[in-house]
Amino acid sequence: MEKHPVEPILLDIPEHFESRRLLIRPALWGDGAAVNEAVRESLKELRPWMPWADSLPTPDQSEASIRRSRLEFLERKDMRLLLFQKGTGILVGSSGLHRIDWQTRKFEIGYWVRTSYSRQGYITEAVQAIADFAVAELGANRIEIRCDARNVHSARVAERSGFTLEGILRNDKCDVDGQLRDTMIFARVRGVEY
Repeated sequence: MEKHPVEPILLDIPEHFESRRLLIRPALWGDGAAVNEAVRESLKELRPWMPWADSLPTPDQSEASIRRSRLEFLERKDMRLLLFQKGTGILVGSSGLHRIDWQTRKFEIGYWVRTSYSRQGYITEAVQAIADFAVAELGANRIEIRCDARNVHSARVAERSGFTLEGILRNDKCDVDGQLRDTMIFARVRGVEY
């Protein structure tokens, strides 16, 4: 562990990277329309798991969210990443590195997939690429994935991506309907999984 770590804002972080089928990059001004379209298509599938999907945002609300995400990326506070299909440029989903702890180099990966691109391996591919990016470019020591214990698709992504289930926090959070839910915690840890 560095005694005096570099201030995160001074880190030179690449603006994009790729997996086999995806261009993965931070949100940029103007991405709101594509995000809004993907959310509109996927709202029914997102609503049970994503608190922000309780209602359809307007295009302006999506753009405002994108712009806030861009600022957070530049400040190194959060790294929202958009997933674009190579060749077509279609937004297939969103992911990112969240709840960042720069001192310990700990990150949490979150993700969602556009309905018309679900069950095609895009999110597993993205999570593996993002985890590799976090290790190689950000010096990650720990990467977590947390999900509602009932969200079997999200848990399978974590397992296929080489994350180990460390435990289940019982009655950890409230779900989108206000009911208590359990949270599964998966992790990849330097020196163990990579």
